[in-house]
Amino acid sequence: METGRHDENAPRRALVFGGSGQIGERLLAGLLAEGWQVSAVSRAPRAAAPGLAWRQGDLSGGWQEPGPFDAVFSCGPLDHFARWYAASAIAAPRVVAFGSTSVEVKGDSSEPAERDVARRLREAEATLFAAARERGVAATVLRPTLVYGAGRDATLTAIARLAARAGMFALPAGADGLRQPVHVQDLADAALQVLRHPATAGHAYALAGGERLGYTEMVRRVLASLQPRPRLLRVPAPLFRAALALAHAAGRLRGMNAAALARLRAPLVFDIGPAQRDFGYAPRPFRPTRDMFGM
Repeated sequence: METGRHDENAPRRALVFGGSGQIGERLLAGLLAEGWQVSAVSRAPRAAAPGLAWRQGDLSGGWQEPGPFDAVFSCGPLDHFARWYAASAIAAPRVVAFGSTSVEVKGDSSEPAERDVARRLREAEATLFAAARERGVAATVLRPTLVYGAGRDATLTAIARLAARAGMFALPAGADGLRQPVHVQDLADAALQVLRHPATAGHAYALAGGERLGYTEMVRRVLASLQPRPRLLRVPAPLFRAALALAHAAGRLRGMNAAALARLRAPLVFDIGPAQRDFGYAPRPFRPTRDMFGM
């Protein structure tokens, strides 16, 4: 097993990538609350805090950080982190990295760009696990589903803000595929929990929320958290596609492509049983409030 810190009486040390992101900022708070000494890497200069030192750099490797560490966390793009880790000489017995359930969802997408996302995630996981095994390091990959809670996600927060501006939000009829939105704090907590459970080494876990609900019901709860409450419109699918085509022609809603539209009907559900069994994962149900969308 690769060695980490040598002085058992010293505070635990963590190296964190993506600490300024929506998951990373919660993870930093959790590490500091538990007494860790944290080095966090950022492209832009950031102010230090008690127990937290920001290192300016990125995953291209153009920086140096003296080790060893007790754990390395990655809350940013998994493919970049996996390449960096495989080429680095960083010393730490534990690695926890966030990936995405897109590795499963988008593998057979009709959109080439989405299939490429799934391929890069799949290859990144393989690269990370192979490098960790070679060093005798315990690595764990966490795959979130639909993240919310920090007002920085690109899906539910985008829906909330668009609906608040327009006073309404439209969905195509039949948009009832199951979803499991997961709160960002539950993800940060999970990253810390896995450190205490050796059984998590060498595994990837789906981290979904604590409730399965249809897409339309999920959106209805988002709108219900806003004041005044926007209207939810159910539009016939052909009419919705026509309106979406006009939006695309105007350069808007590019992320809602044909594959994404088809997924509104698909049951995108994941088994959190392995995470519950191996490290006591216990996500909350979906009860959104307007502050969770930065409003």
